[in-house]
Amino acid sequence: MVTLSDETLIEQSRRWVSSVVVGLNFCPFAKPVIESGDVDYKVINERSLEQCLMALSGEFKRLTENNQIETSLLICPHGFESFDDYLDLLAVANSLLLDEGYEGVFQLASFHPDYCFDGLKQDDAANYTNRSPYPILHILREKSVERALNSVSNPEKIPARNEKVAREKGLEEMKALLGLCKG
Repeated sequence: MVTLSDETLIEQSRRWVSSVVVGLNFCPFAKPVIESGDVDYKVINERSLEQCLMALSGEFKRLTENNQIETSLLICPHGFESFDDYLDLLAVANSLLLDEGYEGVFQLASFHPDYCFDGLKQDDAANYTNRSPYPILHILREKSVERALNSVSNPEKIPARNEKVAREKGLEEMKALLGLCKG
């Protein structure tokens, strides 16, 4: 098994954000944040749930103390390769957010190489709206999300639009896009 450097993992994740998230406009709010450089990428090389949660807690504190960072992507390349294990991490991470008093301050978005929405088949191209090169916990500032949602008409239509775009691209093209990020 090849172990990639943190720099490589970050570069591949940046490529995914640029080509898929921004490139396909899956998040209409991402481009200005990316262009301003207010996104932080951090690799969590821990395998255990407890260690990942400690890193997440530390990131909440760091973001609280540093308003220059708009959003943070925690890349978890080890220990959460299984989507079910990742979902367990996400559930506990959301509980940690509440337990540490960050409800209304931050929210988590989730991305995984095998992401599969409830009720969809694994090979539905719509799953690629949340598929990433590696398991990622994305920390967003609530105030920024609220501002962004208020700046767009019909934000509730974004998920359906994204699913439509992914399905129009098709499974093979979406696989190829994700594959290019790692290549």
